Amino acid sequence: MDAISFGTDGWRATLDTFTEDRVRIVAQAVADHLTAAEAGETVAVGYDAREHSRGFADAVSETLADNGFDVLLSERDCPTPVLAWTVRDRGLAGGVMITASHNPPEYNGIKFLPGDGAPATPEVTDDVESRLAEPREADERGGVSEDTFTTRYGQHALNFSGADLDGLTVAYDAMHGSGRGVTDNLLDAAGASVEALRADLDPEFGGGSPEPSAEKLGDLVETVTAGEADLGFANDGDADRMAVVTPDRGFLDPNLLFAVLYDYLLESETGPAVRTVSTTALIDRIAESHGEEAVEVPVGFKWVAQGMADHDALCGGEESGGFGITEHLRNKDGVCLALVVAQAHAERPLDERADDIELEFGEIHQGRVSVDCPNDRKAGVLDSLEGDLPDTIAGKGVAEVGTKDGFKIFLDDGTWLLIRPSGTEPKLRVYAEATDDDRVDELLAAGRELVEPRV
Repeated sequence: MDAISFGTDGWRATLDTFTEDRVRIVAQAVADHLTAAEAGETVAVGYDAREHSRGFADAVSETLADNGFDVLLSERDCPTPVLAWTVRDRGLAGGVMITASHNPPEYNGIKFLPGDGAPATPEVTDDVESRLAEPREADERGGVSEDTFTTRYGQHALNFSGADLDGLTVAYDAMHGSGRGVTDNLLDAAGASVEALRADLDPEFGGGSPEPSAEKLGDLVETVTAGEADLGFANDGDADRMAVVTPDRGFLDPNLLFAVLYDYLLESETGPAVRTVSTTALIDRIAESHGEEAVEVPVGFKWVAQGMADHDALCGGEESGGFGITEHLRNKDGVCLALVVAQAHAERPLDERADDIELEFGEIHQGRVSVDCPNDRKAGVLDSLEGDLPDTIAGKGVAEVGTKDGFKIFLDDGTWLLIRPSGTEPKLRVYAEATDDDRVDELLAAGRELVEPRV
């Protein structure tokens, strides 16, 4: 049980640690949590496209059923947001998802979703962790039945997005993940002509990790920039995140994508936006121009989702490509949001929208590097920075320091540097935002020099 630890978004580990026995222990803890909370009698279970995910999902389902819960088990691997929306839509007690998201195939993971479909708060995951115990059986066993979660979800996503994509050609890269046959089918149902890339089931993800970053989407970028498609989308392994490719810009920076999305939503709606500390200040400028506010929260969509609820926000997002719209689901969703963004492009090209935003609010450039750091050293490194930050960094004076999540250091020239611990890997993250790439590189180098000697 000591090997089980919930990070930013559930428990993830390599398969030498992530075993069926431990998965059953977590499932028992979920069952005990739901029983204590009197949350309900039915739980949904989903899983991603990894080789062992269905087997782990079966183990979770059996354990929950042994504890008296009825289980709805996805008939095939499914996107995490589909499971999350299903839990909320059907008024279920909760959901359990087997996924390691964008991690490479030697990883797997498990996350618990409460009845509202939002990410579990630390209070919930702490309670689940406190109940870790060997599986046991209740007096009366529940049943396990397979269900197709995507049908009702798909009808909702099409209606919610209002997508009318007739005449639009879209390239979609599933990265061999659970978005295949879901995101592309919905884009097709909305009227787009869809060219699917890496849309076959491959539990090894082509030998890499299903991370929709610029360097992993070369074929998609080439397809769109060569004029073979009007727009490109990609999902990560469990399709809760997305990337967008446009004809002029190629891979669209997720920060700028969030800005375009928020600006588009504000054409017909009102409300604040919630962003993480690592996400661009462009969101703040757009919000202010509309008489709204941008709410800053720590990294992790559980904090974004909580902020969306606390501030009656229109939407929320993070710089890693996770976005959610409150009215749809207080969770990140790379499937429904692909339809929303495609509709925005159908009304006015995303390149034009991005150009106008940069013209009005200024360009932003951002970068991130990682510094290897054992988990048991992270707190010590951050503690050593407390009270020991220099007065100048990369040639500019320190104007302000925020401590909402690590150290966010604002400099006199309006740029910023963020140093924080990863919640999923033994690393420290260093982020920087400036108006050009050269300045970003200077800031990242300065951040690395500040951190590395302390690890």
